[in-house]
Amino acid sequence: MSRSEQTRKTLSDYRKILQDLKKSYEASEEPGKQQLWEIIKDELQDILKKYSLNFSKEQMKIFNDPIHGHMELHPLLVKIIDTPQFQRLRHIKQLGGTYLVYPGASHNRFEHSLGVAHLAGRLVKVLHNNQPELKITKQDFLCVQIAGLCHDLGHGPFSHVFDGLVIPGAKKMKKIKSCFFFLGLHDDIPENWKHEQMSVQMFDDIVRSLKAENEDVMKEHGLDDRDITFIKELIEGAKTSEWRYEGRDEDKSFLYEIVANKQNGIDVDKWDYFARDCHHLGIRNSFDHQRLLKFARVCEVNKRNHICFRDKEADNVYDMFRTQYTLHRQAYQHKICNIIEDMFAEALVQADRDLHEGKPEDMLKISEAIKTAEDYSKLTDEIFEQISSSTSDNLKKSRDILNKIIRRKLPKFVGEARLTENSMSKEELMKTWKTALEQYRPTDLTVSLNAEDLPLYVVDLDHGMKDKNPIEKVFFYSKRKPNEASPIKDYQLSSFLPNRFNEEMVRVYYKPSDDQAAEDKKEEKKKLEEAEKCFQMWCGSNFGVK
Repeated sequence: MSRSEQTRKTLSDYRKILQDLKKSYEASEEPGKQQLWEIIKDELQDILKKYSLNFSKEQMKIFNDPIHGHMELHPLLVKIIDTPQFQRLRHIKQLGGTYLVYPGASHNRFEHSLGVAHLAGRLVKVLHNNQPELKITKQDFLCVQIAGLCHDLGHGPFSHVFDGLVIPGAKKMKKIKSCFFFLGLHDDIPENWKHEQMSVQMFDDIVRSLKAENEDVMKEHGLDDRDITFIKELIEGAKTSEWRYEGRDEDKSFLYEIVANKQNGIDVDKWDYFARDCHHLGIRNSFDHQRLLKFARVCEVNKRNHICFRDKEADNVYDMFRTQYTLHRQAYQHKICNIIEDMFAEALVQADRDLHEGKPEDMLKISEAIKTAEDYSKLTDEIFEQISSSTSDNLKKSRDILNKIIRRKLPKFVGEARLTENSMSKEELMKTWKTALEQYRPTDLTVSLNAEDLPLYVVDLDHGMKDKNPIEKVFFYSKRKPNEASPIKDYQLSSFLPNRFNEEMVRVYYKPSDDQAAEDKKEEKKKLEEAEKCFQMWCGSNFGVK
């Protein structure tokens, strides 16, 4: 008999004992016994209230969603949704510049966050209903849902463009200007700044604003300071093997794998954006999160409780990782999306007043805004329109870049190649490409090629864990041994799975300077043809890329 079945039998036995006790006490004429039964009944009600995840239907608010249908959210979540900090997510595209290539990809971080909160609640309920021994409380349920709701509060303009390109670009610019131009720019941008750090700051800001209206708003829903800490830990995810977290004890470590799973990458954040992005992009999603949800179970592995899945779901889990690769290959890292987002980032770095001497007032606080939640909450995709409609001379460079995007005057794609297994580092690739351009002899002597006009980009694609097989980090249980889990065996997996789980691609674009932009179409065509020939020779002879 499984542990869950034993628990249900034990609960059934307790229920019968209580029913017999109730009958005997109610039948008794002794006032003391009747009073004792009332005390027992009150205690049982308190326990039921703590461990039941059923909320009054009158309390819940229903949101209609194209992906998940009707989603019921708790009133505390609705209070959070109805704050300016959260409503800001309506103005941040989920896929940044991808919208300018895939017209259907106009969805925003707002609806994604609602979807993640909904799925987080569903997963907690599945675990609670199937395994009462986990002792999941209403507070646990609410905290996990709130973390799902607030996990993306820290995204900046054009989503990952901001923390992936803009902030690193601003940091690099500060270093260059400080070293070579003696402008005295203080580099106060944290190393490896990520949006999750700002999500935590924005959540703190929301809690402060809610408490300003009602000091007991969290207490009214059973949450205390430890729960607030727990929510912030959930947003950032549990990263270390040693348990250093204050929000919950180690026996509830599995709750840390629901919103941001640092163990193997399987979390409800991905479940929502895979389904939502595929829907809006028009790309088929072969992963079935609804089915995987039903086979989720907590097992102890290596002395820690992890969320595990039935062994027969291994192919479905692999489909999840494959979907991640497919979305990156076809959409997120699309050759035109990438170059548009690169131009967005360049425009924002150029417009950042913190990178200019004297910090001109007619420029925009961009990298500076990450210091406070108040300033950051003003940064949305609307910055595109702010720059485009500005008449400031200081914003002319940024305005010109955005104008090129609008008019589709983009760098021309020259070619791409997948790198072989033993390929070079990024620095070596750049060096060999520059050498190839210098040594290349064009068939048309009127054409000259240089590295400044033909930048090389390296794109990393994987299944979520660089060169590792991500499924090796997932634990599976069997029907006969539902409380024992381990990594899946090779013989249980399809023989069609790849041997490699990551790849690198090099891409080259023709990016003429402003002086060259006016050259006629014939000259541009000649240069592109020569660049393509050079690229093919470089791929074929320099390091064996095919």
